[in-house]
Amino acid sequence: MNQQCAKCSKTVYPMEKMSVLDKYWHKGCFRCETCDLKLTLKTYKGYSKKPYCNTHYPTTKFTAVADTPENKRLAQNTQNQSKVNYTKQFEEERGKFTAPPNASGSAPRATYDPPPANVGYQSNPPPMSYQSNPPPMSYQSSNPPPRKAEPAPYQPPPQQPLPSIVQQPLPPVPTQAEPQGPRYQALYDYSAADDDEVSFIEGDYIIDVTVIDDGWMEGRVQRSGQYGMLPSNYVEKV
Repeated sequence: MNQQCAKCSKTVYPMEKMSVLDKYWHKGCFRCETCDLKLTLKTYKGYSKKPYCNTHYPTTKFTAVADTPENKRLAQNTQNQSKVNYTKQFEEERGKFTAPPNASGSAPRATYDPPPANVGYQSNPPPMSYQSNPPPMSYQSSNPPPRKAEPAPYQPPPQQPLPSIVQQPLPPVPTQAEPQGPRYQALYDYSAADDDEVSFIEGDYIIDVTVIDDGWMEGRVQRSGQYGMLPSNYVEKV
């Protein structure tokens, strides 16, 4: 038995049926309750079993509490109670942190004695002596410095024969892995009626399939690589 659309109350056939929010809809009737924007399974948000767009989705708002005479009286009592407790605590701890006076009745003072002058220092150090005319250095020309030995001529090392290169076979080219999961084959040609659908022809294989409900599924056309929604009664499992 065919169900009725939750929007227009007309019969919904399996070709155009959508099962969302525990109700059945035509694809064209699945729209926002506020702005009537057309929605899909990826763009809708449900609230109280009704579809909404992202802009008009109902949100919870905070309300300000009015300043009634009763609320003002409670706030004033709380403030007075806080002042009474603070004054009582201050009076109890008032004399616990005072410093004891000295014999004269005043607080002691720290004294500082400067160090004695000219301790460990020489105010008039002795002058330093310099020699304006140092004695000349003497050289013995009769004993010349020894000559350095000349380096031996460079001799290159003997050349060794190069090892023979063995040509190894190239690794085999990896083949493309078969797609995992169930595959479906198209029974008829289908042209996409919306942006989130895919088109295919008879004989195409559908992979990466996700079943949405009895009438629609999502999958990728192996020939074109496009991914989107498609009717379930146009394909069969192979």
